[in-house]
Amino acid sequence: MIRLPRRSLFGAASLLALPAFRPARAQDNSRASQFILATGNELVAALNDPRADLATRRQRVAAVLRRAVDIEGVGRFILGRWWRQATPQQQQDYMKLFEETLIRNLSARFGEYQGVRFSLGRSQQRTEEDVLVNTIIERPNTAPFSLDWRVAEVNGQPRVVDVIAEGTSLRLTQRSEYSSVIQRNNGSIQALLQAMQGQIAQLAAREQQTR
Repeated sequence: MIRLPRRSLFGAASLLALPAFRPARAQDNSRASQFILATGNELVAALNDPRADLATRRQRVAAVLRRAVDIEGVGRFILGRWWRQATPQQQQDYMKLFEETLIRNLSARFGEYQGVRFSLGRSQQRTEEDVLVNTIIERPNTAPFSLDWRVAEVNGQPRVVDVIAEGTSLRLTQRSEYSSVIQRNNGSIQALLQAMQGQIAQLAAREQQTR
């Protein structure tokens, strides 16, 4: 099984990563901030809709995340050097499993809460390619917490490429864990794919329990 990181967006594993396989353009602070503000407002609207049941909220959150996150760049970065060792079929299978794992993890946690509030903090240029945008997340009966989003230009559009929670880069955490699974199984990419399938089954079961 894949051990999930303890620190995450709303308690679930976050798999966001900096794309390393496509050229990135210089990112503008204002553009990145407006992108995160619009994305956050969409998520909050989906979460706080009193007419929608839990399953519908999760679906709407998943749709927002698919548009906002550079899923291909994220997945390839996290697999790292093992990407080149995977067969074309394993690469294809991995990307499908990765997207489902990412979206299920994030949409499940986002979709379980109502009364969420979202506000922008400061933004700063991290490199020539990306901007770090700070946000403050507030939930009922829970202390507000800070979440930093790394945004880069991908194919001419701003996309989320990493999330930093309490100083921890979640892309690096997941990359380390995936690599550990492969190494424990003598370099087997197939072992990682099987572990990801098991994680998806667990997430699906948990979704059923909370409906």
